[in-house]
Amino acid sequence: VMDVEGRVRIVMESALTARDRVGVQDFVLLEKYNSEAALIENLRRRFGENLIYTYIGSVLVSVNPYKELEMYSKQQMERYRGVSFYEISPHIYALSDNTYRAMRTERKDQCIMISGESGAGKTEASKKILLYYTVTCPINEHMATLGDRLLQSNPVLEAFGNAKTFRNDNSSRFGKYMDVQFDFRGAPVGGHILNYLLEKSRVVHQNHGERNFHIFYQLLDGGDDDLLTTLALERNPQSYNYLVKGNCPRLSSVSDKNNWKVVMKALSVIGFTEEEVQKLLDIIASVLHLGNTQFGEGEEGETYITTETQITHLAKLLGVDVSALRDALTHKKLTAKGEEMISPLNFEQAMSARDALAKAVYGRTFTWLVEKINQSLALKEIYHSGKGCTVIGLLDIYGFEVLQHNSFEQFCINYCNEKLQQLFIELTLRSEQEEYETEGIAWETVQYIDNKIICDLIEEKHKGIISILDEECLRPGETCDVSFLEKLEDTLGGHPHFVTHKLANGKTRRVMSREEFRLLHYAGEVNYNVNGFLDKNNDLLNRNLKEVRTMQMDEAATQFKNSLMKLMEILMSKEPSYVRCIKPNDAKQPGRFDEVLVRHQVKYLGLMENLRVRRAGFAYRRCFEAFLQRYKPLCPETWPNWHGRLADGVSTLVNHLGYKAEEYKLGRSKIFIRFPKTLFSTEDALQAKKPEIVITIQSAWRGMKARRRAKRRRQAAELIRKLIKGFIYRHEEYCPENEYFLDHVRCSFLKNLRKNLPKSVLDQNWPTPPPSLVETSDHLRRLHMRNMVMKYCRRVQPEWKKQMMQKVIASEIFKDQKDSYPQGVGRLFLDSRLEREQINLKVVQTLGNDKVQYGVSVVKYDRRGFKPRPRQLLLTNTFAVLVERTKIKQRVDYTALRGISVSSLSDGMFVLHMPNEDNKQKGDVVLHCDHVIELVTKLAMMAGKVNYVNVSPGSIRFVLARGKEGIIDFVRGSELKVAKGKRGHLLVVSLF
Repeated sequence: VMDVEGRVRIVMESALTARDRVGVQDFVLLEKYNSEAALIENLRRRFGENLIYTYIGSVLVSVNPYKELEMYSKQQMERYRGVSFYEISPHIYALSDNTYRAMRTERKDQCIMISGESGAGKTEASKKILLYYTVTCPINEHMATLGDRLLQSNPVLEAFGNAKTFRNDNSSRFGKYMDVQFDFRGAPVGGHILNYLLEKSRVVHQNHGERNFHIFYQLLDGGDDDLLTTLALERNPQSYNYLVKGNCPRLSSVSDKNNWKVVMKALSVIGFTEEEVQKLLDIIASVLHLGNTQFGEGEEGETYITTETQITHLAKLLGVDVSALRDALTHKKLTAKGEEMISPLNFEQAMSARDALAKAVYGRTFTWLVEKINQSLALKEIYHSGKGCTVIGLLDIYGFEVLQHNSFEQFCINYCNEKLQQLFIELTLRSEQEEYETEGIAWETVQYIDNKIICDLIEEKHKGIISILDEECLRPGETCDVSFLEKLEDTLGGHPHFVTHKLANGKTRRVMSREEFRLLHYAGEVNYNVNGFLDKNNDLLNRNLKEVRTMQMDEAATQFKNSLMKLMEILMSKEPSYVRCIKPNDAKQPGRFDEVLVRHQVKYLGLMENLRVRRAGFAYRRCFEAFLQRYKPLCPETWPNWHGRLADGVSTLVNHLGYKAEEYKLGRSKIFIRFPKTLFSTEDALQAKKPEIVITIQSAWRGMKARRRAKRRRQAAELIRKLIKGFIYRHEEYCPENEYFLDHVRCSFLKNLRKNLPKSVLDQNWPTPPPSLVETSDHLRRLHMRNMVMKYCRRVQPEWKKQMMQKVIASEIFKDQKDSYPQGVGRLFLDSRLEREQINLKVVQTLGNDKVQYGVSVVKYDRRGFKPRPRQLLLTNTFAVLVERTKIKQRVDYTALRGISVSSLSDGMFVLHMPNEDNKQKGDVVLHCDHVIELVTKLAMMAGKVNYVNVSPGSIRFVLARGKEGIIDFVRGSELKVAKGKRGHLLVVSLF
C-alpha cells in the first residue's frame, strides 16, 4: 500500500501478476505443466530478469548467471532468516534456512542434494549454503574456528579435486558429500566429508583445451624458488608430460599464483602442520617426475629407464629405495603354482605401469587429504556425548553426463544419477503421500517412470554390467575390452534398455561403432565405448609396485557401487531437499540463454518428471493463516479481520469466491488448490480489488492523521494557556493557577542540572536555581560534591593516598608562605632520599627496633662560627637523629621539639627549636636541605607539630648554647650563598 508521503517499491516477485513478464516462481503453477517448452520458456523469462532461482514445489532450480549478482550479502541472509519458504522470492538462502529450521524444530537429520552438469554452479551453491550457516548460526570461539575450517576446506578440495574442462574452468572431478553437525542450540560443532569417484585418469591424460588438477599449476606458478629447488621442479608447466597433453597451461580467468596463496592459507587454517604440507607437496612433485620418467627398449624387448635423474628425484620424494622402484617400474612379479617369477615388462606395459602408479599415488593422496580435513572438522570431546546433535548433509555430485565420447567415468557418473533419480522419486512420492495423510486428503496414485530396471541392469549380482566387468577383470587368461563387450551381449542380449552394434537394427548400427554399447537411461540414450573399461576398472598395479607402495586396490566399479550403496543409506535416513543446477550456455557468457542446451539439461535432470509428480495432485497448497491473510479483502465477511476458526474463515472465503468442489480441498491446516488457473483468478481478483482497498486505507489513514493533528493542537493550546497563567502567578504561593508552571520550571532546572553536573571536585560551576529550589539546589550541590569526593577517594591507591595527605599538609604549612613551595610540592615526595646502603649498618644496629622511616642528606651549621658540617638526618616514629658517618651526633625527641622555623624565601634553611631551660642543652639545630618542603612536612607529621611550623619573612631567631641567641638573616640576591654576616648573624642569600 502506498500513500501520498512516499512510495514503496514492490518487488516483482511478491505478486503473481508479474507472471506474464517474469514467469512464475514455482513451476507447479504452470498451466501447461506437461509442456517442456512452457517450463523452458519460464526459465528463460526469469533468467532475463536476473531471477536465477525457481521452485518446483520444494525443489530449487538454479541457473548459473555467469556474473556477480547483488543477492548474497549479509543483509540478504537476514532477509531470509526465519521466513516461511514461500513468503518471499526463491533463493538458495530460503532453501538453506528452511532446511535448518526443519532440523531444529523436527529434530530430524536433513540433507541437501545438489546436482547438475559441469559448470552449472554446483560448487558455488554448496559454498553459499555453507556460508549461510557459518554466518547466521549461533557460534562461540570454537564454533567460529570450525566455521572457518568448513569454508576453507573448499579451496583445498578444489585445488586437488577440480580442473579446467572444456565446459568449465573450475570443474569438480569428484563427488562430495559433507555432513555438518549441529548441537541442541543449532550451532555447528563438527563436520565430515565423503568423496566419490575422483577422476584419476586426468592425472595422466587431458583432452585438448583441458588441464590437469589445479594444484600442479598452482605449485609451479606460486611456489617460491627455494621450494621448487627442494622439489627439483621448474616453473614452466610445458616441461612436464602430464601437464602438456591438454595444451592449456594457463587460464585467463584464474590466477594460479593467487590461488596458491589461498590454498596455503587454507591448509594452515584447517590445521595442517608444516611437515604435513611438505609431505603433500613432495607427493604432488613426485607425480610430475613420474610423468617425465622415460623408458628405452633393449634388443630382446626388455625395458629400462633412460631418465636416471627423474627416478632419483622420484625415489627421494616418495621415500622409497631407488633400485626397488626401478625394478618395479620395469618388471612384474607373477605367481604360478605357488612359485614367484619376475618377468620384464615391454615398453607399452612399462608406460602403462608408470601411469597406473601415478594415478594410484594421486588417488591415495587425495583420500589422505580428505581424512586430514575430517580430523580437523571432527566433533570435539566436549560434544562427544552426542546429546541433541543433528546433521545437515550436502551432496555436491556430478549431473547426468553425455559427451561425444563416453567411457568408464561417464558410465559410473550416470549410474550414480540413476540411483539418485530413483531415490528422488521415491522420497518425493513419500513426502507427498505423508503430507496428504497428515492433512487428511485422499492420496491419488501417481504415474511415473520407475528406473529400477535400469539400476538393476547395472548393479544386479552376477547378471549386472558391473558384475560382468569384475568377472572379466579377474578371469584367468587373455582378457580385453572386446571380450567384455561380447560377454555383455551374451548375458544381456534382449534387455529393453541395452543395445550393441551386434544386437541393434540397421538404423541404429549406422550411428554405433562396434566397440560401443548403449544404455537407455531415464534421461535418454547414451553410447559407451568399452575401450579402457578393463584397465580403468582394474588397478593395473603389478605386485612389485604394490609392494613398493604397500597398497591394495579393489575393482573401481565395485568400489564405487559399494560407496554409492552406503551413500543411498545415508540419504534415505535424512529428510531431503534438492538443488538442480543448470548452465544456460557453454560459452560462460552472462545473459545468453541457449535453449537447446537447457532442454538437454532439463531432460537429464529429470525436471519434467519431478514436475509431473508434484502436479499429480494439487498444484498449490498454503496454510490457512497465510491464505486468509492474503485474500481476506475479497470477502466482506473476512475483511478486515476474521475472528473465528481459521478453517471456517477459509471456507467462507472460497465459497464467496465461487470455488467448485473439484478445484480445492480443505485439509487440517492447509488449503489444497488443484488448478493454477484457480489461484491466478484469485490473485487477479486481489489485484483488481487493491485500488479500492488502497482508497479505503488511505481514507482511514488520513482521517486518523487529521484527528491526531487536531488533538495535538488542542493539547498545545491548553499547555500554552497553563504556562501563561502560571507565569503571571509565579511569585504567588503554590496554587492551582501556577502549579503547572512551577512544576515545569523545577523539572527543567533538574533536567538541565542532570546534563550539566560538575565532572570533578575542582569544577565550581553550578546552574542557577529558580527561587523555589535554592535550598534544594544547595543540598544537591553538597551531596554531589561529597559523592565526587567519595568516588575520587575510592579510586586513589594507598601510595597515592599517602602522597596526597602529605601534599595537603604541605599546602597548609607553606602555600602562599614560602617561595619554593610551588616547585617543592609539585614533585613526588619520596619515602626516603637515602638508599638503604647509604645508611651505616652500625647506626641501624644502634637504633635497634626504631626503624628509619625517612632519611635525607643535610648540612648542619655549628653554633660557633656557623661552620657547615655534612650530616644525615634520619626520622623514626618517635625521634630524629643527626648522623656523621658511623656516629649518632645528636638525637631530637619529638616530644621535646618546640617548633620548626623556615624562611619565606626559596632557600633550604630550617631550624629545629629545642628546650632551653637547662643550660646543659646544646641549643637549637640549624640545618640546610635541598628538599626542605618534603623534609619539614614529613617531620611535622611524624612529630605531630604541624601547627608548630613557623614561616618567617625576614629573619629567624634561635638559641645558641647556654641561653645565647643567634639570628639568621634572609635576603634575595643574584646567587645562592650561606655565610657569616654582620654582627655575628648568619646570612642566607636566595635567588630572586
